[in-house]
Amino acid sequence: MRHVLAVTVHNYPGVLNRVAGLFSRRGYNIESLNVGTTDNPQFSRMTIVVDGEPEVIEQVCKQLHKLVDVIKVSDITHEPAVNRDLVLFKVTAEPAVRGEIMQICEVFRLRIVDFGRRSLIIEATGEKNKLDAIEDALRPFGILEMVRTGQVSMVRGRK
Repeated sequence: MRHVLAVTVHNYPGVLNRVAGLFSRRGYNIESLNVGTTDNPQFSRMTIVVDGEPEVIEQVCKQLHKLVDVIKVSDITHEPAVNRDLVLFKVTAEPAVRGEIMQICEVFRLRIVDFGRRSLIIEATGEKNKLDAIEDALRPFGILEMVRTGQVSMVRGRK
């Protein structure tokens, strides 16, 4: 089962390595990891997406709590949350097909962030399923390059 963990940590060098190491030592592959400072620059927020049985993830959360630089760990898998990824696609875009690509961009509410002579760079944000559908729609035109962030998540409402 896919789990989403929200981890607040001190914003110090090496913290990311210690957190990721905890997962790798236990043989778990992190599907997605996104880290950034919070509104308080002393702290960072990690959104970690990992696949595993609930009991095992609970044990990993307990191990995370034992790390000195970890302040808070929450499994927000079943919480109502806003989840987003960001993807940049560089797509082959000969003049003859640019209109068709632009229609796809309009349907999915994408942004064209760079026009090249024979390519476009398209920005997409959304949940995993939407981004997978966009990738499928753009693939016939020729995806030259693709880069994807990890998932970021925020629980809805006030906590």
